[in-house]
Amino acid sequence: MRTMYDVQQLLKQFGTFIYVGNRLWDIEMMQIEIRELYDSGVIERQVFLNAMMVLKKEHQDELEYQEGLN
Repeated sequence: MRTMYDVQQLLKQFGTFIYVGNRLWDIEMMQIEIRELYDSGVIERQVFLNAMMVLKKEHQDELEYQEGLN
């Protein structure tokens, strides 16, 4: 798992589609959903860690992008 698209595809396997309308909020919601899947024992630890790492980087990149617009 290397991209946000990969994380979206993982969530899609469990019937979860996230679109809030704000990319930053989408990423945060995906983090919540991934954590819920892990806490429920549905996904393995390594899958959880990889997904969270991707989302954390995407979140940081999006924050930097939005700050650059101001």
